[in-house]
Amino acid sequence: MSEIKNLQPAAIWRNFYALTQVPRPSGHLDKVQNFLLDFAKKAGVEAMKDPAGNIVMRKPATPGYENRKTVVLQSHMDMVPQKAPDSKHNFETDPIETYIEDGWVHAKGTTLGADNGLGVAAIMGIMEDKSLKHGPVEALITADEETGMFGANDLPKGELKADILMNLDSETWGKFVIGSAGGVDITASLEYKEMENDQEAAVKVTLQGLRGGHSGLEIHEGRANANKEMVRLVHKAVSTLGARLACWHGGNMRNAIPFKAEVVLALAKDKVKDLKKLVEEQRAAIEDEYKTIEKGVELFAEETEKPQYILPEEIQDNLIDAIYACHNGVLRMIPAYPNVVETSSNLAIIDINEGRADFKILARSAREDMKEYLATQLQCCFNMAGMKVECSASYGGWDPNPDSEVLKMLMQIYRDQNGEDAIVQVDHAGLECSIILGKYPNMDVVSFGPNIRSPHTAGERCEVASCEPFWKLLVKALEEVPNK
Repeated sequence: MSEIKNLQPAAIWRNFYALTQVPRPSGHLDKVQNFLLDFAKKAGVEAMKDPAGNIVMRKPATPGYENRKTVVLQSHMDMVPQKAPDSKHNFETDPIETYIEDGWVHAKGTTLGADNGLGVAAIMGIMEDKSLKHGPVEALITADEETGMFGANDLPKGELKADILMNLDSETWGKFVIGSAGGVDITASLEYKEMENDQEAAVKVTLQGLRGGHSGLEIHEGRANANKEMVRLVHKAVSTLGARLACWHGGNMRNAIPFKAEVVLALAKDKVKDLKKLVEEQRAAIEDEYKTIEKGVELFAEETEKPQYILPEEIQDNLIDAIYACHNGVLRMIPAYPNVVETSSNLAIIDINEGRADFKILARSAREDMKEYLATQLQCCFNMAGMKVECSASYGGWDPNPDSEVLKMLMQIYRDQNGEDAIVQVDHAGLECSIILGKYPNMDVVSFGPNIRSPHTAGERCEVASCEPFWKLLVKALEEVPNK
């Protein structure tokens, strides 16, 4: 694992290795906050933890660069805790194990944390290097970005002094992002009184092996959603075999396409064989429908201990109908950027058990009116099932500024260093830039980063070759920041 410390640029990979040794799943950030404060102390730069849990660092200008505009480098400290089905990894206690294969850094059976650990590592490299030339530099390393952008949302006004924001949370090298989608968390819940199970047998059905993925960056690729595929099977089992739903667990992160779901169905003993046949037919259907996208589909049934309780039939039917009817995936592309998703939703988490049903969705849109439209559509869907619906952690989109001064500077540096033009793009993934701009509206903002693929999955990886030019561009950009 320590071999990644020997990669170039050393400033990034040495610090990224150190981050892999510090558990930092969203919601459990004490260790990484203390790690970053200790790092700043050793590097000799000012640092503090603000009331929102963000870490802010400040490095003074190099002599002669005091009149340059102040830059804030921004990344988030938390990582998505996803792992392979056979992994025993504990994200709250265990370090990330890494390896290098075909020029990419991977993790063993878990998310890598390159999203956004590589951005944090780059910031650490800037803060500790006394040889660099730059104006005043701030660092904003935010808390709990992946679960609701809480650190950015609670960022105190007046805390930052910067004129320019360089967000290091983009995941395609050679692309400068100047706009991103807004989002809103939608939670539908229902409490019900369980009923005694009068069925003779029970079967646990598991769907796993799907690719999953980032619900913003990869929502347009048509990857299977485990909850939406499972409901097709459950609906057929209920309607044709008289099966009854006892529990449902699918997905575990609101911003990750769910790759696994499992249900327990109660039914007559003489229907178990028919259910197993139905499961096999549905597995074949999923494999055929997704044959160019999903390669490791597993859908199987196994007899299990008979549960004591099941859902009341009317509640069961209403919830199944709501899951079936719930919009999932792309709703609309941006008319001006037809290759970029404008509006989408991800039916991320379903938990039905012990008298309570909870559905969790992340809806995204580059337009506030379409975000509201989609949120209302989902609310209506769940209201018809008698569920209580709440919207929370809403954030607006980041409106692009193609005339950005810092964008023009970065484009020129990229052209000089790489001999070609970079791409300017608006992303469907949610970035904290829009929230920070809401508090600091005069900042000039651009986002960029090295190549990271399959974030929010156990297949997450970073291309080593993209990190060297990313670092060179960042260092040169700080040197060429214009005067105030």
